[in-house]
Amino acid sequence: MMETLALTKEKKTVKQTTEISGSQAVMEALVAEGVDTVFGYPGGAIMPIYDALYDYHQQLKHILVRHEQGGIHAAQGYARSSGKVGVAFATSGPGATNLVTGLADAIIDSTPLVCITGQVFAHLLGTDAFQEVDVVNITTPVTKWNYQVTDANEIPHVLAKAFYIAGTGRPGPVLIDITKNAQLQKFDYEGYKKCDHIRSYRPKPIVRKEYVEEAAKLINEAEKPFVLFGQGVILGKAEKEFKTFIEKAGIPSASTLLGLSALPTEHPLYVGMLGMHGNYGPNVLTNECDVLIAVGMRFDDRVTGRLDKYAKQAKVIHLDIDPAEIDKNVKTTVPVWGDCKETLPMLTELVQQKCYPAWLERFNEFKKEEEKVCIHKELHPTTEELTMGEVINVLNELTNGDAIIVTDVGQHQMVACRYSKFNQSKSNITSGGAGTMGFALPAAIGAKFGALSRTVVAVIGDGGFQMTCQELGTIMQTEVDVKILILNNHFLGMVRQWQQLFHDKRYSFVDIESPDFVQLAKAYGIDGQSISKREEIKTALQTMLQHKGSYLLEVNVGKEDNVFPMVPQGRGVAEIVLSKEQI
Repeated sequence: MMETLALTKEKKTVKQTTEISGSQAVMEALVAEGVDTVFGYPGGAIMPIYDALYDYHQQLKHILVRHEQGGIHAAQGYARSSGKVGVAFATSGPGATNLVTGLADAIIDSTPLVCITGQVFAHLLGTDAFQEVDVVNITTPVTKWNYQVTDANEIPHVLAKAFYIAGTGRPGPVLIDITKNAQLQKFDYEGYKKCDHIRSYRPKPIVRKEYVEEAAKLINEAEKPFVLFGQGVILGKAEKEFKTFIEKAGIPSASTLLGLSALPTEHPLYVGMLGMHGNYGPNVLTNECDVLIAVGMRFDDRVTGRLDKYAKQAKVIHLDIDPAEIDKNVKTTVPVWGDCKETLPMLTELVQQKCYPAWLERFNEFKKEEEKVCIHKELHPTTEELTMGEVINVLNELTNGDAIIVTDVGQHQMVACRYSKFNQSKSNITSGGAGTMGFALPAAIGAKFGALSRTVVAVIGDGGFQMTCQELGTIMQTEVDVKILILNNHFLGMVRQWQQLFHDKRYSFVDIESPDFVQLAKAYGIDGQSISKREEIKTALQTMLQHKGSYLLEVNVGKEDNVFPMVPQGRGVAEIVLSKEQI
């Protein structure tokens, strides 16, 4: 009898296994993690994974891009619009190295990605085999974690760790390199278990209540408090908590470039954008506030200007999930470590209900000056040439601030981010820290797949568009609905602006010739038009937005228009200028 019971108990503990290949295990992991869309480009070393994908096409949508850089930027756009982890596939060698720019972009902008690359057979590693590249060492500086799999048995738990690391704490890109033998190898599969703990990894620091109390005390005693918020609010899904905090505390709030859309731009406490081409008041008054509260932002150089001239009069409270950002650039009076979705309600409970009408009016005064000197001229020009700002102004009117605006890098980026209206979160997608030209078109494709119900407009310069315009082929094949707005000034505009202002107009290789963008789009089956007259702007934008499917609109704008205000390099934020005459 005892022997029978022992046998029964033993049977109950036997795990059910199924023999599958490493490539099938990859598919099972993606499905278990809730992945619905993958961006990629096949090749020899990742062919077994693509073979397995053939049997999973009803569960996993694969978007065939035209270049691996387009694939990873699309995955970034998907992650940024959906709030999920983006996934990209690439083969070994040049396929893997083509991901590096996107990885660098994602690590600095905290974008959650899992990139899976194929690799040569394990026995060939280190032999300079065909399309062998040491992708692990190449990508170590630009990934949150990377790992090379040489045995299929590792795949389930390695991919579980990859998704956990990519999407928790301060998000970031993870790369998993899988050798071809591991993809082909059969092993006993015991199922997939999501990861929720890694012994050596703490995604969220422990919140220290005493620091929250110190922060609240400083805020309650402040006469001129000022909030700077960044993308951490969006990544932490803390938009509601942030809004509740500033409304109770009554504090004027300004956004970093990546923080845009975390708070509606029409909110009465929103005072504008920070940074080199940000708004006048937020920059100047950073050096007048008595308490500076930074929420989910990292005090990068484009926000601070010269650090020895930055907010020296203020007591600084810094809320951030990444302890490495505390005191990295700006010395903090009170650090509040933790997820802002958790720390903001704790702070809100302790701060007093207040308002600062006189202090808020100071921002309004600077806004009026900025409007008089440069905003009105940009949005309502009297010159014959069109301005980028007036185009964005009409776009706002037609989209009511509900579109996702994806921008490339350059003058058009600064203008679009300065003047776009945002009513809901995850509406501003741009390359921030890396400043990657060529980002917008593939990122817009990914953004649309991540938010199918929303209008996606890619605002791109003539230079950046030509870096990844091959992704028009991706649009053609998938029939994804992306509106492409090229603001063409026939220059590499931002470099030209600097050459004009700081290099005596020595325009060195910035005069760029372009193809007929409309005809190029038509070659890919995408309708479009080009305009150069002011009276055409509204009708053309309406046509673009109402068109069924993707559409390309080129607007030819002034060649030598500049973006102001501007904090010249080497100056403090309070030394921001409104025109070239002030430089």
